[in-house]
Amino acid sequence: MNAEASDTVLDAISLENSVHCSVPAVEPAQQGTWVTVRRPSRGKHHSSVPLRTSNRFSPLSDAPTENPVESALVIGDSITRNVKIETPATIVRCLPGARAPDIKANLKVLANANRKYSKIIIHVGTNDVRLRQSEITKINIKEVCELASTMSGEVICSGPLPVRRSDEIVSRLSSLNGWRSKWCLQNNIGFIDNWKSFWGRPDLLKRDGIHPSRDGAALLSSNMAHSLRTKT
Repeated sequence: MNAEASDTVLDAISLENSVHCSVPAVEPAQQGTWVTVRRPSRGKHHSSVPLRTSNRFSPLSDAPTENPVESALVIGDSITRNVKIETPATIVRCLPGARAPDIKANLKVLANANRKYSKIIIHVGTNDVRLRQSEITKINIKEVCELASTMSGEVICSGPLPVRRSDEIVSRLSSLNGWRSKWCLQNNIGFIDNWKSFWGRPDLLKRDGIHPSRDGAALLSSNMAHSLRTKT
């Protein structure tokens, strides 16, 4: 897996109810677990549920009981940490620091376990652009969507947010967003244009300029919920 994920600027927290966000610690390898990126501890430990961990970004496999016919899956990096979708059968998987290959690895384990979902929403890309390898990032995202398509009849890409970072990062994310919107349309993949929803609204981001604020998370959740209700 990508070692660079360890220096990611995205924070890991744990979510309650249907949102499962892994915690920043890595213990000796144990088979069949949902895991996260290793990053320095910031002191207070906020996890309310003990989680077993293995190597960084080891695929997730001990998902809670899910109805493979009725459930929808939202999987993404820490931008999804506070996503809450009222649809009862929606599972949200938050993988702090994840890049496209990490999402693919976790989906692969679910695919090998014959998991099927009514719809799959994928939110990834913010961490990938930091590698400055645009063409590789595009290939990686294509592979994630192709794998997800074997697990669901409807796959949806959730586009990046217009973060408040360097001009280079913003430019790369904007370019990725534009490319992905066209590619998704050409390949029968749904697309959520979060860029348009968040543009010019600094109040929708936290002070770090990356993660959505409470209102931003509510808007992101609404965008995803609308997409889940709409036929692609």
